[in-house]
Amino acid sequence: MASPAPATPAAAAAHSPPPRIGLAGLATMGQNLALNIAEKGFPISVYNRTAAKVDSTLLRARDEGALPVLGHRDPRGFVLSLSRPRTVVLLVQAGPAVDATIDALTPYLEPGDAIVDGGNEWYQNTERRIEEAAARGILYLGMGVSGGEEGARNGPSLMPGGHVDAYNNIRDILEKAAAQTEDGACVTFVGPGGAGNFVKMVHNGIEYGDMQLIAEAYDVLRRVGGLSNSEIADVFAEWKKGELESFLVEITADIFTVPDPLDGSGGALVDKILDKTGMKGTGKWTVQQAAELAVAAPTIAASLDGRYLSGLKDERVAAAGVLEEEGMPAGLLEKINVDKKVLVDRVRQALYASKICSYAQGMNLIRAKSEEKGWNLNLAELARIWKGGCIIRARFLDRIKRAYDRNPELANLIVDREFAREMVQRQNAWRWVVARAVEAGISTPGMTASLSYFDTYRSSRLPANLIQAQRDLFGAHTYERIDRPGSFHTEWTKLARRSNGAAI
Repeated sequence: MASPAPATPAAAAAHSPPPRIGLAGLATMGQNLALNIAEKGFPISVYNRTAAKVDSTLLRARDEGALPVLGHRDPRGFVLSLSRPRTVVLLVQAGPAVDATIDALTPYLEPGDAIVDGGNEWYQNTERRIEEAAARGILYLGMGVSGGEEGARNGPSLMPGGHVDAYNNIRDILEKAAAQTEDGACVTFVGPGGAGNFVKMVHNGIEYGDMQLIAEAYDVLRRVGGLSNSEIADVFAEWKKGELESFLVEITADIFTVPDPLDGSGGALVDKILDKTGMKGTGKWTVQQAAELAVAAPTIAASLDGRYLSGLKDERVAAAGVLEEEGMPAGLLEKINVDKKVLVDRVRQALYASKICSYAQGMNLIRAKSEEKGWNLNLAELARIWKGGCIIRARFLDRIKRAYDRNPELANLIVDREFAREMVQRQNAWRWVVARAVEAGISTPGMTASLSYFDTYRSSRLPANLIQAQRDLFGAHTYERIDRPGSFHTEWTKLARRSNGAAI
């Protein structure tokens, strides 16, 4: 059978005014976002270096409702098809591919036109490109897009940052294309410079933490409680109706119901998946930024370490064998006798409390960067636009928004009165789950890191006094006292020898 001829632009576009917006980069995310914009009533031009991607986009536009999409196979025709001020959205791989695409398009752009990079870009690259574009009179936005391919098609969470005029030029388009909640469209002008990309990066870091915590809850339910996949599916399905309602909990419930299509035994597909987790870099960037800004983010860091360790599959298998030969039990170190309903309830509470810590760490990181850069970011508004469309959308984001509305200078979500009350109410169950996991030899780095973060943050006195004494002894780094102002240095070794000699 002959292959179909390349599709022509959708019929509805033929009589439309020239598009105000175009999109370059027609992989899955780019195609879906373009079709989303067109479906909302905004004609859009599309371009890709490979003509086949243009053709497939136009076919989808025709089949999904004769949407007003115009395809172009060369950068000049693509740019010149747009009415001024032009806006070109890029959805290509972050890094050099973005620079190459910009180089291909800018000869045809004019002062006042705008480029919007919708990829997961490093925020400093965006800031460099803002300056380069400004030298040509071109406006620039770095826009985080969250929600995966489904979100791109039906309504993502959008985090644009950069030149506010570039945002205002297409604000009406973005507000229609974004996910919708009772609080409005899940898009806002985040802030200047690379603010949009930075916020999306931290969003992804929180996502890392969230996924790790959910995986740990699954592992405890499975190994301590002996719950079957169908029982775990029921647990997550129930959890998504309450305080843990979220996209990730919802899809987790679905995952446990899917049988392996390659195995006729009816076994669950999730059990056949290799336990090695992939990543694309935003989690690592988040942890690096936390370290540079001296912001504690142990839950997010633990989730990143978990992914690194998961990649050592062969080493882990070998280590298990060596340690088993030396007497380490192959299964649980200790059998935990607990009623399943009790276990499920305690794990629910531990998961909820741990998630609050993960979000608190992410929000504190965003605030620290905002203060460093002078971005003046609105944390309540960020929580609002994450309520729909994005991967970390969750019921309690509405309460996070209210917490920052009540107190924009809130030091930490943990000390918001509502969240503080919930943490105190859940801490016994949380500690029980972590303790039982340790006793059984089950790794729960995310929950453990979250609990340690909570206990450290609530401590009015830490053993850091000893560390400062050690630093002063070997490096003369000085220390502060609790009873008088100033910096002090002590000849610790000399005094210790004198004291020891006197004791003898």
